[in-house]
Amino acid sequence: MRDKPSVLLVEDAAPMAALFQQYLKDEPIELSHVDRGKAAKTFIAQRPPDLLLLDLKLPDISGQEILQWIRRQGIPMSVVVITSHSSVDVAVEVMRIGAEDFLEKPVTADRLKTTVRNLLDKTRLQHLVNDIQSTFERKRYHGFIGSSLPMQAVYRIIDAAAPSKASVFITGESGTGKEVCAEAIHKQGPRAGRPFIALNCGAVPRDLMESEIFGHIKGAFTGASAERKGAASLADSGTLFLDEIGEMDMELQTKLLRFIQTGSFQKVGSGKVEQVDVRFICATNRDPLEAVAEKRLREDLYYRLHVVPLHLPPLRDRSEDIIAIASYFLVTYAKEEGKHFAGLAPEVEVILCHYGWPGNVRQLQNVIRNIVVLHEGKSVKAHHLPPPLNTALNEQEIKQLAQPHPQSAGGAHPENTAIKPLAQVERETIEWAIESCNGNIPRAAALLEVSPSTIYRKKQAWESDY
Repeated sequence: MRDKPSVLLVEDAAPMAALFQQYLKDEPIELSHVDRGKAAKTFIAQRPPDLLLLDLKLPDISGQEILQWIRRQGIPMSVVVITSHSSVDVAVEVMRIGAEDFLEKPVTADRLKTTVRNLLDKTRLQHLVNDIQSTFERKRYHGFIGSSLPMQAVYRIIDAAAPSKASVFITGESGTGKEVCAEAIHKQGPRAGRPFIALNCGAVPRDLMESEIFGHIKGAFTGASAERKGAASLADSGTLFLDEIGEMDMELQTKLLRFIQTGSFQKVGSGKVEQVDVRFICATNRDPLEAVAEKRLREDLYYRLHVVPLHLPPLRDRSEDIIAIASYFLVTYAKEEGKHFAGLAPEVEVILCHYGWPGNVRQLQNVIRNIVVLHEGKSVKAHHLPPPLNTALNEQEIKQLAQPHPQSAGGAHPENTAIKPLAQVERETIEWAIESCNGNIPRAAALLEVSPSTIYRKKQAWESDY
């Protein structure tokens, strides 16, 4: 095993690279250097470092492209971006993509060493936490299904945030389960037995939104034939979930901010101030900082609500959960529709794991319901899949990815095969899966039903033994 943590420096300017190497020469690290983006990707794919020091301006490909590739592949490492072309926009962008820190040239020796030490300490502690918590991984959590590392992180944040009254700001693409997440926070906390009121700010006409939130008295406006309670009153002692918060009118955002700060409000048309005890959770499928910059979301409201941020990963970033989710929906809808579907054919599992799922879990849910409603059978076959899944992979790709391992039960007879140590069998199986997926580790991980980071850690351990 590797005795020292590894650091990869990606810097095309030789004098600057030499300076950084001089700064770090006494640090207890294994420091490597490449001067091109393609060389960096090759190095990372073969032996992922613990920490990457990444220049943004490279001769062949940009540092942002490398960072995006790392995150898409699910490679577990910390990344520090170092550039002389700094700006607030660039800093925000690389931090959003996944960089842990952003350093502007010229970088002092103390600043660089402190950053490297802090992030390597964080990585070491995270490995310890992951090793401990891997024993307690959850496959189901309230309304969520999934045991992948991204979802385990979500579960842990919910565990920590639920007992508090602090507001939670959920972000994530459409269909990732933001309302499911809000309900999980509510059910996991001390308000579980109290009301959970959800309001989609993007689905209510703007002129009715204030009444939806605060209610109105009789005669407050045309059509107000009776007094009506709003979401604020209905959520008293419980939780109020405001979805798509950025779609709310700016004037109403001012009233909402006052309500959050004081817990008091007035119904539309009323002069009476009412007081309630509400826990706030909000969500958006857009970048909230962009909404603030575009004046669609009040900055003071954003910071008031953005106490505990929680990002839900898209389904493509937790592909190892796809089959479990699909199987759950299949059994559920088959029971509802009186059908006999009980499982997925191997080629269907391959297709589902390799599809990009732009609509996330909601899209997968609709696909499974479509299949159950329109077809009959015990197992879902490839011809049951609706567009665009029925053309996601060609027949040759499906056969290649779905074929059994040559050393599995379908291969050589046990009597003619020497018994191998379990660790060797595991390594051969993983390496075969990676080769079958043309080096795509996330795809191999999905087929093996493990996290991509698990494969990267094992590859790192094997290579460091040499």
